[in-house]
Amino acid sequence: MKKEFIEPFFATLKAANPQPNTELEYTSVFELLAAVLLSAQATDVGVNKATRRLFPVANTPQKILALGLDGLEGYIKTIGLYRSKANHLMETCRILVEQHGGEVPRTREALEALPGVGRKTANVVLNVAFGEPTMAVDTHIFRVGNRTGLAPGKTPYEVEMQLLKRVPAAYLVDAHHWLILHGRYICQARKPLCGQCAVSRYCDFKPKTP
Repeated sequence: MKKEFIEPFFATLKAANPQPNTELEYTSVFELLAAVLLSAQATDVGVNKATRRLFPVANTPQKILALGLDGLEGYIKTIGLYRSKANHLMETCRILVEQHGGEVPRTREALEALPGVGRKTANVVLNVAFGEPTMAVDTHIFRVGNRTGLAPGKTPYEVEMQLLKRVPAAYLVDAHHWLILHGRYICQARKPLCGQCAVSRYCDFKPKTP
């Protein structure tokens, strides 16, 4: 994608959705962390279905620990890989209580030290909860970055670094939400809906079928 196209690309996405946000449901930083941890290789819809049952009962590290592993598994068993995720979430809650006073830390290093929290999860928490201009590169952003020519890269990390370099500062905080939603609903994996795409004129992808 030509450099001069990047600003109007994001301006168009912003005009259509001025205040984008994650589709995961949460009411606190801990709920966000738990939801993102549970969302690996699962849909936001599926995670929300489980957390709507879990969070009214246990929405703090202390309450999750009080549930016990079996109790937690009972709430999240509809989510893929629920056993390993339950283990990760329980261990994360233990670390949060023992090392962070039950609060979610605000640094990448501390977040990535939590079980089940990788770079992408840490980026989501830093961005959504704390307003930092991070790029959580999931399959949608990886595809959109490469297909459009906005941020080509062979790995999620390469795409992340390209995005941080190429996205104008004014759009950085919200950029990953716009790109995820664009990839989820328009620039889909099997057949991109180019005929419905508001930013197709800036995109490198050919052919653009209606």
